[in-house]
Formats: sequence, structure tokens, C-alpha cells
Amino acid sequence: MAARYLKEIAELYESEQNIEQAVVYYEKSADFYENEEVNTSANQCKQKVAQFSAQLEQYQRSIEIYEDIARQSLSNNLLKYGVKGHLLNAGICQLCKDDVIAITNALERYQDLDPTFSGTREYRLLADIAAAIDEEDVGKFTEVIKEFDSMTPLDSWKTTLLLRVKEKLKAKELEEDDLT
Repeated sequence: MAARYLKEIAELYESEQNIEQAVVYYEKSADFYENEEVNTSANQCKQKVAQFSAQLEQYQRSIEIYEDIARQSLSNNLLKYGVKGHLLNAGICQLCKDDVIAITNALERYQDLDPTFSGTREYRLLADIAAAIDEEDVGKFTEVIKEFDSMTPLDSWKTTLLLRVKEKLKAKELEEDDLT
């Protein structure tokens, strides 16, 4: 009961656009659900925490949550099909950190975690975006996302974070143009 009430409080804060408070209550709710071993509800709350943490530019926290959910999901036959989505979200947060080496290492970790991940479109998207960032090629970045989006539409959360990555990439490109 307490977990459900905490989740309702979090949803109220979310509806009022008070993201910081929503995160606090979603975390508390997730803890209560975990203590009662209601893992599905706990993971739903954790996903909200990860989503809002990324919006608040707390990328590392978001990455850790998504990777943890992916690890837990692999051991459940019903949840393992959602693993690629969790790893994609974690990868997008990695991209936001603007560290090509970190995303490359993360992709290797994700392959170790789920050997099937390297054959997915989500993996290809992350790898291609990382390559575009490494080459500082905004056109390639845009093309890769457009191609993925045409087959699997990106939700507003992913779009927002990818736009942040694109803005950083554009800023880098302009910076280099200024130097030449």
C-alpha cells in the first residue's frame, strides 16, 4: 500500500512538472516495491527515475538504472525482450555525456551482457551515432537517426536527448571551423 501511495504522490508531482520531487517519490516507491519483491512495479518506478534523471542531465545515474534493469530483465523469459530497449536508453545517455570512448566501452559491455544485442538495430544505431560523433559529422548523425526513426519511431524522450547530442556535435563543429 505504501509503495502505491508513494507512486501516486510521484505521479502528482510529475503532473505538476516538479520533476525533482517526482524522482524522490518514484525512488521511494521503487524501494518499497523491491522490499515486497514486486519487481515489475519497482522497475516501472526505476524507469521513471532514470527518465527524469536524464532530463535533469544526471546521465550517469540514468545509465546505472537502465543497465541494472536490463541485467535483471535478462533472467526473466518475459522481460528479456525489453533488454534492447533498456540498453538503447542507457546508450543514449552515454552519448549525452559526450565521451566516445565511454560509449564504445559501454557497447562492448552491452554485448557481454546480452550477446544478441550486437545484432539489433538499437546496437547499430548507437554504434553509428558513436562513429558520427567521433568523425564530428553532423550530416551522418542526422542521417543515421532519420533512418532508424523511419522504421522505429523515436519517442519524445529519446528525441530530446539525441537533440542535445546533436547540439553538442554542432558546437564542436563550429568550434573547429573557428580554429581554421
